[in-house]
Amino acid sequence: MPEKKTRYPFAFWVCGCTEIFERLSFYLGRSLILLFATATVAAGGLGLSDVTGAKMQSNLTAFSYLAAIVGGIIVDKWIGARYTTPIGMLIVAAGYFCGSIAHNATMVNFMIFGVCFGLGLFKTGPMVGKIVRTEDLKSAYSIRYSLVNVGALVGPLLSGVLYTKFFAHGSMLGFRPCFRLASIVMLAGAVWFTLGIMLKGGDAGKRPFKTEKTQEELEREAAQKAANKEVKLTLNANEKKRIWAIILISAFQIIFWLFWYLAYLPAYYYWGTNMSWKVGNFTIPTNWFDACNALFCIISGPLTAMLWHKLESRPQGDISLFKKLGIALGFLGCGYIFYAIVDIARGSGKPSCLLLVIFLVFLTLGEMFFSPLGSAFIAEYSPSRLMAIMMSVWSLGIFFAAKLYAYVYQFAFGGHFKFTHACIGVAIAAFLCTVILFAMDKPLRSLVEKKEDQAEA
Repeated sequence: MPEKKTRYPFAFWVCGCTEIFERLSFYLGRSLILLFATATVAAGGLGLSDVTGAKMQSNLTAFSYLAAIVGGIIVDKWIGARYTTPIGMLIVAAGYFCGSIAHNATMVNFMIFGVCFGLGLFKTGPMVGKIVRTEDLKSAYSIRYSLVNVGALVGPLLSGVLYTKFFAHGSMLGFRPCFRLASIVMLAGAVWFTLGIMLKGGDAGKRPFKTEKTQEELEREAAQKAANKEVKLTLNANEKKRIWAIILISAFQIIFWLFWYLAYLPAYYYWGTNMSWKVGNFTIPTNWFDACNALFCIISGPLTAMLWHKLESRPQGDISLFKKLGIALGFLGCGYIFYAIVDIARGSGKPSCLLLVIFLVFLTLGEMFFSPLGSAFIAEYSPSRLMAIMMSVWSLGIFFAAKLYAYVYQFAFGGHFKFTHACIGVAIAAFLCTVILFAMDKPLRSLVEKKEDQAEA
């Protein structure tokens, strides 16, 4: 743990700002894949179906989280995160360059592989858990989430203008130069991180996480030495329960992220043709939908950080992460109900796309009540020697959600049901999950509560 009394040491800002580069490039690429894949060849695209485009986007999202497991093992056991992170960024840059020269689905898949493998080595998130004090973890990860979303905001905003205006030539849209720009951004980010962490990062990320012990682990080692026992840390009962809690919350988040990712596809495909995207004489690029969500996350990050500090200062303490996940799913359910209301109210007309701002408020509230806090939860309760792997288990939940949402979209919104009925069905499922999580809160919380009689086990 850092010796400085500063709530957020400089190394935290190095890691947080590195996320800006990574997310900017990621959203330059991710937000364009749907459009690049489905645009006609004459317009600079690949001329593929919308389902194929959705599956490509879901693969980019999903496998970037699956690859985190491999990176987590490397960082926990063998190589410090300050070394794997810039290497991963260089690999990502190479992947985006493949996208810039792609003229078929095969080259897009090469891009997806490079980006995903490189992001598996990108480990600034676990580093934050070792840089910041335990009592500041929730607020730190909320602020980090705001920094992440600076990149998520700028990426879609830039791509929306660049591929339609700046890089376009006649009817040929500028998809490939945008992928090239994403590659350059990652190269710049690798330089920023390397210089910043070397000059101002102290010892952050120099060693594998298994060598950076928690206070509980240090106390157990001291007790073993005092009892003349062999100093060896094996998983005790408390740690095993906490690992199960991390696995369970990672499994529950599959549902959250499935509904969250799913919300984007109707915005691109259904509302893309059933809403008016013109405001005055300006046509709003569809992928600015991503940017608006990111803007709301940037604004709400510091606000939720203050909220968590305020809740923790109460005599009864903060509400649990499990209840917060339930609340988050409730917000998503409200968002889908709003989708249904708009579709019913519009009749055969085309309402303004500005109505989607209201949906995005629900989407963002759900995200901020859950996503940044998951990382803080793992940083607080994971054994140090499994820190990156546990962060990757969290990522594994997002992998399954990202891999599934294109198929759920095909089932729910692909013509089997009316759009309104599909939205109401998703909302009901979300509300049921809220009820289940609130009902299970007490037994789930018991998994992370320390039992003194098990502490030395």
